[in-house]
Amino acid sequence: MIKIREVQAKSILNKSKIHDYCLNPYTGCQVNCRYCYARLFMRRYSGHSEPWGAFVDVKVNAPELLRKQVVRAKKGTVWLSSVCDPYQPLEEKYRLTRQCLSILAEARFPVNIQTKMTLILRDLDIIERFEEIEVGMTLTTEDERIARMFEPGASPVGERIAALEKIHSRGIRTFAFVGPLLPGGPEGLICALAGKVDKVLVDRMNYPETVIGLYRELGLSEAATDQFFREQARRIAREAAKRGLPCEILF
Repeated sequence: MIKIREVQAKSILNKSKIHDYCLNPYTGCQVNCRYCYARLFMRRYSGHSEPWGAFVDVKVNAPELLRKQVVRAKKGTVWLSSVCDPYQPLEEKYRLTRQCLSILAEARFPVNIQTKMTLILRDLDIIERFEEIEVGMTLTTEDERIARMFEPGASPVGERIAALEKIHSRGIRTFAFVGPLLPGGPEGLICALAGKVDKVLVDRMNYPETVIGLYRELGLSEAATDQFFREQARRIAREAAKRGLPCEILF
């Protein structure tokens, strides 16, 4: 059972170390990825006692705040989102991401969207209005079984790739964020992505204890080594090069 709380945020357009700004319409995330770095600090930051994945604060005043902030803010790229999935299931009801996107499109701010959810397809009508936008799906493995264990609330891998294909076919820049790398066939993943994305970004994992424990249960301890990441990244880069797909290793 997830605890859902409607809250009033004090700010919604915040400085980011990755892009110019980050925008998180929600605190907490129903996708509940076992490897998420946010689970290490966001519970303490938010004041929740529930485990990560068991609470979501809905920032119901996010659109109102954003409309005020974009008037004063210097134009820069806005990242949706840094510590939640902007298209987690609650977005279907609250439509905060959709409303914020519409405001950013009107203000002509560049946007970078990163998600694991196919609900993003609902907002293609707004996404197509942007002069500058990138849409990315996080894809950590081609193995649906492994993905379900580590990303229990995410859309299936095949559906994420199909969503990228549909978005890319509209002339919108797309990317795949292959991180953190999980066990599975990296060549198959890159093969499935060819022609559907403009680039691939690859990252490794900083292991929370929940992931170490799950790896032990699954007999995948070898995947928690530097050698595993180097080998998987090498295979991805080689396959991407074969297909003329730009690939950046981030570690």
